[in-house]
Amino acid sequence: MLVCALVFKTCEGGQKLPRWVRFPHIPAKNPAYALIYEGHMKKILDLAKCGGCTAKLSPGMLKDSLSKIPKFNDPNLIVGFDTSDDGAVYKLSDDIAIIKTLDFFPPMVDDPYLFGQIAAANALSDIYAMGGDVKLALNIVAFPENEDPGILAAILQGGAEKVQEAGGVLCGGHSISDTTIKYGLSVTGTVHPDKIMQNNRLRFGDRIILSKPLGVGLVTAAFNAGEVKRESFNIAVNSMVTLNKYAFEIAKKYDISGLTDVTGFGFLGHLNEMVNDGYSIQISSGNVKYIPEAMRLAQEFLLTSAAQKNRNFLADKVKFEAVEECMQEILFDPQTSGGLLIAVSAKDADALLDELNELAIASCLVGEVIPRAEKNIKVI
Repeated sequence: MLVCALVFKTCEGGQKLPRWVRFPHIPAKNPAYALIYEGHMKKILDLAKCGGCTAKLSPGMLKDSLSKIPKFNDPNLIVGFDTSDDGAVYKLSDDIAIIKTLDFFPPMVDDPYLFGQIAAANALSDIYAMGGDVKLALNIVAFPENEDPGILAAILQGGAEKVQEAGGVLCGGHSISDTTIKYGLSVTGTVHPDKIMQNNRLRFGDRIILSKPLGVGLVTAAFNAGEVKRESFNIAVNSMVTLNKYAFEIAKKYDISGLTDVTGFGFLGHLNEMVNDGYSIQISSGNVKYIPEAMRLAQEFLLTSAAQKNRNFLADKVKFEAVEECMQEILFDPQTSGGLLIAVSAKDADALLDELNELAIASCLVGEVIPRAEKNIKVI
């Protein structure tokens, strides 16, 4: 079935002429999805109250709810939900453990194909954050039954192509009828039990590297409200559709002790999950890269409610020293398909950073692991 529809363009004389809209990011080899009615593009955002990882429940609510779940005692369960890690890990043999993760959310962009790519990249990222390789994926879909199935087809195509790029196999899924579009993946990966990258096993003196700029939440929300330039939005989209596979493949060649990815709880929220009772992390805010226009948005208080939830939850866990309020907002900003936070030994930090910066998206060295301080995180 050809997915397309007629659009009308008003000429100078007032006459409306029909035209087709072709989206250049959709490969010509897939003509079934190459033409879409542009009116649908805004409509998928109209069906979402919030999108991307800003749709996450607050970390405080999750912590309270998870505390009621009984612990599962299985000697082969290496990582469960009690450590706020990026995925669960279960040992199958002395050489193989499986990683399980699941992520889905409503759209944060008005292009269904791009939405599918972003949601898939976000879900796949957890496998890399645990030190593994992607093997299998299942679609998770919520979609209104009275909407054009061509929109859903474009979402699924975007997601499938990212699974393929990751080297995995998309082998099914589950769908329900809903008033809000939602999409994501359940992903299975594998890792050697001795090479699992848990997020809170860092060492004194380790350096912290961030592999993508911040500000995605600020920029996408402002763009959808007409408050930001398309150039900044395109930077955000390019970041979100880029798999963390490439940064991970470089990082694993070095002496790293922990990984996590930055998503809905923001840079500081996910950094906080890397801390344990034995150490703190110090961040040099001036080294943190962000999408340039995100600073203006923060200065003008064009913020998301999710960022405020992140700030409230972390109030007693983060100490700021002479850090401007606008920079604080960027550090609390919820990211969708954000970069990796990589803990690497001091001796390898510069070499790792140099190699990461050969990729299209720039990384930055933002902090280090320090002896236990008053708060989990100190930002200077």
